[in-house]
Amino acid sequence: MIRLPQKHEADPSGAVAMGRRTIATEAEALWALAQGLDQTFGRAVQIIQTTAGRLIVCGLGGAGQIADKIASTLMASGTPACFLHAGDAVHGDIGTILRGDALLLLSNAGDARELGIIVRRAAMLAVPIIAITATGQSAIADAADVVLLLPARPEACPFGRSPTTSTTMMLALGDALAVALLRLRGLDARDLVDLHPGSRLGLDLVAVEGFMHSGDALPLVAPDCPLPFVLAMVSEKGLGQAIVIDSQQRLLGIITDGDIRRNALRLTDATAADVMVPRLRTLSLGAMARDALVLMAGARITSVVVIDSEASGRVRGLVHIHDLLRLGIA
Repeated sequence: MIRLPQKHEADPSGAVAMGRRTIATEAEALWALAQGLDQTFGRAVQIIQTTAGRLIVCGLGGAGQIADKIASTLMASGTPACFLHAGDAVHGDIGTILRGDALLLLSNAGDARELGIIVRRAAMLAVPIIAITATGQSAIADAADVVLLLPARPEACPFGRSPTTSTTMMLALGDALAVALLRLRGLDARDLVDLHPGSRLGLDLVAVEGFMHSGDALPLVAPDCPLPFVLAMVSEKGLGQAIVIDSQQRLLGIITDGDIRRNALRLTDATAADVMVPRLRTLSLGAMARDALVLMAGARITSVVVIDSEASGRVRGLVHIHDLLRLGIA
């Protein structure tokens, strides 16, 4: 006869207390993990950084699910990596591991049979092994070049068995490896955007000076410029407008090609100052792509002038909606 678990009446306050205990248990374990990091972590980073091939991230059960996430994080932050499920590895996928790769093995106990088979494959190919485990005396720890040992902390599970605290620490270690490698590889925000072409990550990572039109590309005119000269400038620069500035490069106004058409009868006698529209909506250097998009959408405009600061108002660039489209973030 199958014994079904006994259900308990819902107790919201009791659930909150259990949730807090769980998070507190895992938070304390993460603190211990951070405090215990030493030069072995640095050696693990060095192995991954100098690997000619990929980092194969491998685990079984709950650790396997964390391994999958770590591999994804590494790839998304510029480290060549792939996930190998230990169960699938012993049924044909072990060929994923190639000479020149490195292997990151995750296992709390460190003694699963499948992992032993994978370790032998790595040894045959001279593939360096990094182990994340809570058991220093285990099969994968003995075989590893570097062991990232998890501190001895209880699982948050009330029975002390289900992977909870241990997998949380594994995930945090994976994030730590990925961030350290990202920094050491010298990747910047634009590189990260290139790794996420389908996301809107660049809105918050790319500053306007990284893609704005500047220097000779800007259609700058003085307020006393004759309108035919302004028209020629708009056509030459191809941005659909001219930026009117004073002798100190401070923004005075904007003239669009529409403004010129509306003043076509005044071409022979009008100047830039006569037809410009004062443009108060600007961005300062350091603003992000999201700021440009929000401003343009809210004001229903297709471009915005970038100044060095509100205090000086000197023109430094121009961002057009097409620039955001080219970045894939609009």
